[in-house]
Parts: sequence; structure tokens; C-alpha cells
Amino acid sequence: MATKSITSPVPDAWYPTLAVSMLAIGLLVTASFFVYEATSSRRNRSLAKELTTGAMASFFLGFGSLFLLLASGVYV
Repeated sequence: MATKSITSPVPDAWYPTLAVSMLAIGLLVTASFFVYEATSSRRNRSLAKELTTGAMASFFLGFGSLFLLLASGVYV
């Protein structure tokens, strides 16, 4: 049986575009989280909204950082 090389499910040409777009989305979600925390009172805050927003920001910033590293040639 011949050995099959490991390839990325995402084409290499998409790495810079994915990095910029995911980092931009992550920064926008992070900014909306900070605005929500600064403008809402303690009684009106929702833990579910905070956790959802934080998870979305973490997801986009994490994958955006990954694609930024891949686009710059650091293969992790």
C-alpha cells in the first residue's frame, strides 16, 4: 500500500485571507464584548451572553492566529 502524504483541508492560498478576516471578526466581537460590559449595569448582565460572546471571540481569534502563523510560514 502506497503512503499518502498529509495535506491541508484548506488551500494554502486562502491562509492570508482567512487570517485577516477571522482576526477582524474576532476583534469586532471582542470590542462588542467590552462595550457590553461597560454599558450594562450589574443587574442587567447576562452570563449566557457573556459566555457566548467570549467563546465566539476566542474561536475567531484563535483560528485567526493559527492562519496568520500558517500564512507567515510557521507551520504548527
